[in-house]
Amino acid sequence: MIRFENVGLRYGMGPEILQDLTFQIEPQSFQFLTGPSGAGKTSLIRLLFMSLRPTRGLIKVFDRDLSVIGKQELPKLRRKIGVVFQDFRLLDHLTTYENVALPLRVAGKDEADYRSDVVDLLKWVGLGDRMHVLPPVLSGGEKQRAAIARALITRPEILLADEPTGNVDPPLARRLLRLFIELNKLGTSVIIATHDIALLEQVDARRMVLADGRLSIFD
Repeated sequence: MIRFENVGLRYGMGPEILQDLTFQIEPQSFQFLTGPSGAGKTSLIRLLFMSLRPTRGLIKVFDRDLSVIGKQELPKLRRKIGVVFQDFRLLDHLTTYENVALPLRVAGKDEADYRSDVVDLLKWVGLGDRMHVLPPVLSGGEKQRAAIARALITRPEILLADEPTGNVDPPLARRLLRLFIELNKLGTSVIIATHDIALLEQVDARRMVLADGRLSIFD
């Protein structure tokens, strides 16, 4: 589904922060992306989501070479990928329900067809009583859960989650991890960027470890 070959990334004229990354993300796979703070996990997530172009190397997503894909084609590819960013990126003028339903609205779906799915998912992540409030009223943990629900609502082929349990307590972190596992069983490839050791130890999954700009993989 995703293939990197000798990918490097630098910002401006600075040194490469990611060097010679070569790996593949297989269909229906589950992996953790980990490493020390500042190792480049968020930059790698952005490369995977195609919101950032590499300085060098080859990236293929769904068998398409990103170096020859026009900007007008990227949104269609991105619809196959759900992403949870550290900064949530919720729209403050939309309610929690409207934020989670937004990807379905943009895709032209009829609300009558998705309303119950959105409501059920919000209840599952513990936001059933917060679906009609605006993001500025939500706590950090509630915003995190809303962002996760929005990423999951389309049942994406790939889920990218950048520190998805960073603002929730351990019991809810375990619950969210179970949700990711169930989504993976339904066929979604899952990539979770985290430095939470307790989270890593709960699943026997592939580990992709970033350190000093280089990637090591432990299956």
